Amino acid sequence: MLDYKLLQALAAVVDEGGFERAARVLHVTQSAVSQRIKLLEEQAGQVLLVRSAPPRPTEAGIRLLKHFRQVRRLEDDLGLEMNLDAGAGDESARKTTISMGINADSLATWFLESVRGYLQAEPVLLDLRADDQEETHKLLRDGEVLGCITSRSEPFQGCRSEYLGSMTYRLMGSSGFRDRWFPDGFTEEAVRRAPMLIFNRKDHMHDRLLEKAFGHVPPLNPFYAPSSGRFADFAEAGLAAAMLPGEQYGEYLAEGRLVDVAPGFDHTVRLHWHCWNIDSPVLAGFTRALARGARRLLQQEP
Repeated sequence: MLDYKLLQALAAVVDEGGFERAARVLHVTQSAVSQRIKLLEEQAGQVLLVRSAPPRPTEAGIRLLKHFRQVRRLEDDLGLEMNLDAGAGDESARKTTISMGINADSLATWFLESVRGYLQAEPVLLDLRADDQEETHKLLRDGEVLGCITSRSEPFQGCRSEYLGSMTYRLMGSSGFRDRWFPDGFTEEAVRRAPMLIFNRKDHMHDRLLEKAFGHVPPLNPFYAPSSGRFADFAEAGLAAAMLPGEQYGEYLAEGRLVDVAPGFDHTVRLHWHCWNIDSPVLAGFTRALARGARRLLQQEP
C-alpha cells in the first residue's frame, strides 16, 4: 500500500525544485522531507529522485508521480463536489488547481480569452508551465502536468488528444530592418547576415520556414529573447526579424509597423490539447471550455 504522505513529499520536491522549498509548501522541516523520500525509496526498493539541482525524478519516480497526481486529481474532484454541495455560492469554497504545459505563443495571444469565462465561473486555478510547442508534451509524458498544448498529434498511452486549431507564422520585421538587411530581397546571403529573434535554444520555428525557402537552414545570427509576448516590439524596433503568428502581427501589419520580410513563405503549426484519460469532471470541463474557445479564436483546418 502506497503512503501518499510520502508521495506528496516527492511531488513537492520535484514541483518546487528543491527540498527547502518543498518543506515550506508542506509546512514541515527540510529534514522531514528528506526522511519521507528516503522512506519511500526504501519501500519502493529503488532510487526515485536524482539529487541534482534541481532534483529530478528517475523513471521509477516518474511512474509513481503520475499515479499520485492522477489520484490527487480524482480526490480533488470529489472534495470540490462535496464542498460545493455543502455551501454553494460561498466565495471561500475550496478551489482546485489544473497544472498544464503551454507554448509561449498561445499564452501570449489566444489562450486567456479562450478560458476566461470558464475560470471566472468555476473554482479552478491554473499552474501554467510555458515552453516551446514541440517540448510541452514532455511535461505530460513525465507526469509533471495534467495536460498540455502541443504540436504533437499522437496521444501518449493513457491520454487523449483533441485538435484545437492552427497558428500561421511569418517572418516579420520593420520596414527599416528590411531595407537595411534585405535590400535585394529575401536571399540566403541576407539571412546569414540579418539578426534573427529566437525564443531560446529549443526554438526552431525559423528552421521550418528557411527549409521551405532554401532547402536547408543557413547559419543564423541569433538574438535570444525568451519573451514571445514582446517579439513584435523587438521586431518593430528594428532589432531583429521575428517569426510571429497572425494573432500577434495582425495589428502591426495593418498599421505598417511591421512588414513581411519573407513574402511567399510561412509556417503553420497545428495545436493539440493532450490530457490524462481519467474520469475527472474538472479536467473534462476545462477541456470543453478550452476546445470551444480555441475553435472560436484559432484557424480551423481539416
